[in-house]
Amino acid sequence: MNNNNLEDIKNDDFYKKLRKKITDFLESEKGQKYKYGKYLLLAPDFFYLLCKLSIDKNVNIKSKTLLISAIAYFISPLDFLPEVLVGPLGFIDDLILSAFVLNKIINETSQELVEEYWLGEENVLEVIQDILKVADKMVGSGLWGKIKKLIKDA
Repeated sequence: MNNNNLEDIKNDDFYKKLRKKITDFLESEKGQKYKYGKYLLLAPDFFYLLCKLSIDKNVNIKSKTLLISAIAYFISPLDFLPEVLVGPLGFIDDLILSAFVLNKIINETSQELVEEYWLGEENVLEVIQDILKVADKMVGSGLWGKIKKLIKDA
């Protein structure tokens, strides 16, 4: 088995575990009351998209660095909303950061390239724009500002 196949298996495992964790939360009493639940379910698709774009030969090195940084943020236990402390709600900041990065990637590469790896059913550009539109409501303008600064400084 080559390294690409091993990476696909690792990404698939993380994708499935993440989707199950979020689905279980959304089916819980607390999850059913969560106003932004529909966005949380996008987190696995965004993670997958980040991974696939980070190894695509059509993505430039600068963009790959940004993508890999977003992946590291996604899997790091140390972020603005740590999943260890807040559970699946902690993926909201990961999702917002990913949307911000992917928006930059679309502007630097092409929407078609991003669409090639998108697993979601909705239009990926519309989903990204929708997340960015409500980001400050989801996490507050202070945290949204920190997330934007984190990417702009990268």
